[in-house]
Amino acid sequence: MSDAPPLLHDPEFGDLRRATSELTDGSVLTHDWFVGTREVDGTEVELMLEGTTPAEVEPLLPRLRSTLTHLDALRRTASDAVVTRFSTGEPEPHELDEAAGDLQLETVEVAADGTVVLHLVDSCGAHFPEGYWPAVHLGPDDTVVDVTIES
Repeated sequence: MSDAPPLLHDPEFGDLRRATSELTDGSVLTHDWFVGTREVDGTEVELMLEGTTPAEVEPLLPRLRSTLTHLDALRRTASDAVVTRFSTGEPEPHELDEAAGDLQLETVEVAADGTVVLHLVDSCGAHFPEGYWPAVHLGPDDTVVDVTIES
């Protein structure tokens, strides 16, 4: 029997593996999600799907496909939501445009309940302190339900 983490092969996304992290003491922590990557506009974006078995993750693949199909619009929705959430007043159009260029998509996370979290990175370092990033939570209908800062 192999100690390798479970694997799910998808024709579109390739191999999705159960996520693991090696700790400083050499032990391995196995996470409750599967991961893979996808090139989006010349950049590798991490894909995360909640589940501990291929059978739990496979039903999430259509949601991931749908998200990636509408990604351009969702990225703009996400960056606008971040600016709106952290502005003291109504953001100016140029602020929204600037943030759309500065906040780059790093990870698409799909939860078992159909929500999607778009994790963004501050590419210029002017908007968030190092080690912190905004995450935009989308409901099953792709509306913004929350904006958080993660570390």
